[in-house]
Amino acid sequence: MALKLYNTLTREKEDFSPIDPKNVRMYVCGPTVYDFAHIGNARPVIVFDLLFRLLRHTYGAQAVTYVRNVTDVDDKINARAARDFPGLALNDAIREVTSTTEAQFQADVTALGTLAPTVQPRATEHIAEMIALIEKLIASGHAYAAEGHVLFDVPSMPDYGRLSKRPLDDMIAGARVDVAPYKRGEMDFVLWKPSADDEPGWQSPWGRGRPGWHIECSAMSWKHLGEVFDIHGGGIDLLFPHHENEVAQSRCAFGHDVMANVWMHNGFLQVEGEKMSKSLGNFLTINQLLADWPGEVLRFTMMKTHYRQPIDWTVKSLEESWKTLDDWYWFVGDTPGTKPAKAVVEALADDLATPKMIAELHALRNAAQRNGGEGARDALAGSLRFLGFLADTPDAWAARRKTSVSVDVEQVEALIAARLSARKHKNWAESDRIRDELAGLGVVLKDAKDPASGEMKTTWEVKR
Repeated sequence: MALKLYNTLTREKEDFSPIDPKNVRMYVCGPTVYDFAHIGNARPVIVFDLLFRLLRHTYGAQAVTYVRNVTDVDDKINARAARDFPGLALNDAIREVTSTTEAQFQADVTALGTLAPTVQPRATEHIAEMIALIEKLIASGHAYAAEGHVLFDVPSMPDYGRLSKRPLDDMIAGARVDVAPYKRGEMDFVLWKPSADDEPGWQSPWGRGRPGWHIECSAMSWKHLGEVFDIHGGGIDLLFPHHENEVAQSRCAFGHDVMANVWMHNGFLQVEGEKMSKSLGNFLTINQLLADWPGEVLRFTMMKTHYRQPIDWTVKSLEESWKTLDDWYWFVGDTPGTKPAKAVVEALADDLATPKMIAELHALRNAAQRNGGEGARDALAGSLRFLGFLADTPDAWAARRKTSVSVDVEQVEALIAARLSARKHKNWAESDRIRDELAGLGVVLKDAKDPASGEMKTTWEVKR
C-alpha cells in the first residue's frame, strides 16, 4: 500500500518514502503555554495524531518518532505571568503559568483521544542547542551579532521563501517587520535578543538573553530528529514566517537542501461561518467545548473535513457527530475488533482522506446490518479503535449522553418503560401519547432491532 501525502514544499501529492523505514521521524509545532488552547489549536493535534497512528500501523509502533514541542519561553508568557501573578517574582510567575497551562493542554488533548507523542521537548531545556545553532549560522556568514542581538541575514540565502512561495512584498508584510537601527535588512529576523534583569535569560556569547521564536523549533527538531527528517507539520498559519524561518536556520546551519522532506499544513478553522475572535464572542477553547461535548465528538467532527480544507465549526455538525457515534457505540457493542479494515486504511493512505474514510466506516456498518455478519462488525470496531474512538464502554457512552442534558433522566426512563409496555399490549394510542409527551420534553426516541438479540430496543437523546 503506497502512502501519499501532499507536500507543501512541492505543492504536489507524492508517494511517501521515509529516509529510514526503521526510524520514521515527524515534527509538529506544539503549544505556546500561556493560555487555554482554542479549538483551532486542536486541529493539528488531531490531524497529526491520525498520521502518527497511520505511520505506526504501516511501519511499526517502535519505528516512528513523533516530536511535538512545548514553547515555554516567549514574550506572551512573560506578559501573562506579570498580569496574573503580580505579587511573584517574574521567573516564579512564569513557572506558574507554563506548568499550569501545559498540564491543562495535556489533559485537553488526551480527552480528544490522541496518543502521546514520542517526545515532547520544552524549549527551555534546549538553550544550549539554540546557542550552538546560532554559532553555526554566524560562522557560515548567515547571521550577525549587533547590539546584544543576533539576527539571521535573509539576503544570504538566495532561495529564501521557497517553502511559502510568497512574493517579496507579501513576505515583508507577513513578517511584521520591526524597524531597528542594528538590522542590516528589513526582513532579517531575531535569533537571540537581550534580556533585562527582571526578564528570563541565559548567558550566551552575546550577553545574557533569550532566544527568538523560530530558532527554538530548529534546535528541538535537530536534537531529537537530526539535521534532516521525514515530515514537518503544523497549521497553515505557521507557514510564514515561522516555518519559512525554521527552514532558513536549519538549512543554512547544516548545509542541506531541505530541513524536512515533506511539509504538511492543515487549513484554517472558523466558527459558524465567521473567523474565531474574542471580540466576536466566538472564541472557543478545547476545555470549554469538553464541558458540553465528549472528546470523541470533537475528534470526529474535525475529521469530517479534509485536513487541508478550511473547516466551519458548527453546533449542527457537533450534534450530527454525536448521533453517528451513538449509533456506532450501540451497534458495535462489546465487539472486540482489534484491526482496522483495509478500505479504511487505504482511504487514510491517500493524504489522510478522512471524508472517504468516514464513508468506508458507514459502509462497514451498513454491510454488518444488512448481512448480519460478525466480520463487518468486527472490522468496524477495529477501525474505530484504530482511529481513536470507542474509549468508553457502550453503557458508559450512553450514560454520558444522558448526564449531559437537563431533563429528568428517571422521568424519561419511566416514560420509555411505560411506552414499551403499551407497545407489548398493542396499545398504540397510549404508545403514541407517551412519545408525544417525551417529544414535548425535547426527547427524541429511536426504535431499532438489536442486531445481537433481535429484540426491539429504544434509545433516546435530547435535542440540544
